[in-house]
Amino acid sequence: MRTNILICGVGGQGIVLTSKLIAATAVEHDIPVMSAETIGMAQKGGSVFSFLRLGEGIASPMFPEGTADILIGFEPAEAVRMFPYLKKGGSVIVNTHPIMPVTASLGGTAYSGGEMLEYLRRNAENVTLIDGEKACAEIGSPKALNMIMLGAAIASGFMPFTREEVEQTMRRTVKPQFHEMNAKALAYGA
Repeated sequence: MRTNILICGVGGQGIVLTSKLIAATAVEHDIPVMSAETIGMAQKGGSVFSFLRLGEGIASPMFPEGTADILIGFEPAEAVRMFPYLKKGGSVIVNTHPIMPVTASLGGTAYSGGEMLEYLRRNAENVTLIDGEKACAEIGSPKALNMIMLGAAIASGFMPFTREEVEQTMRRTVKPQFHEMNAKALAYGA
């Protein structure tokens, strides 16, 4: 079985770490995996996205539009921008808290993310909305968003791992001082 995963958002949200954690979990469970990140202007709040392909017979980390099993959007506008990659019947996990794009802030344009969320609800069959700001406040760290989103993606049933399997990998790859926060965040998203 193959699984195509697309993770997207803006710089600083933990997308690359999330991608690496998924890839490491796949390797630990003998699932072939390929990944590719595009980080561009991430340090300036720019787009970040990561393609992951898991399963037998994959030859490239990239996949064509209309083939992602799951789209994990850390930011609503970025989720809409990458939406064409989602396959019919695929799942969208999206953080409802928008981050003002640099272009909108420079142009004085208003952006609340509501229109983006409404677009996803209208056009995707499976949408899970996560209030990332509220969740991070409850966990006690703004750096917990990536694990909250990953936990929600696992709970969607479109990922080939359990939360416990990802948590085991996290405990082997992340600094010990972050273990409990990340474990709590993974469970929150579930």
